[in-house]
Amino acid sequence: METEVLVKWKTKPDETQKVLELLEVAAQKSKLEPGNLLYESFQSEDDSTVIFLHERYADKTALEAHKNSQHYLEIVAGKILPLLEIREVIPVKKLF
Repeated sequence: METEVLVKWKTKPDETQKVLELLEVAAQKSKLEPGNLLYESFQSEDDSTVIFLHERYADKTALEAHKNSQHYLEIVAGKILPLLEIREVIPVKKLF
């Protein structure tokens, strides 16, 4: 069964550009994962330090594989997360 997450990041004040550069690389690699069905990123028009991700995977196993992938561990966990003030990950299901 497909699984989706919405992610909200708020970067530290002077780190937004660096996060965006790193996210571009991470997104490209994530889209190539076998179980990835969707990986979209958005930036708030009201607050440029706020970034949203919408991710969809074939199943929970594919999501776990994503979280354990080399690029996730190196880029997201290793480089992006330390540059954030807020990180929220919300599992969601499509209603209609």
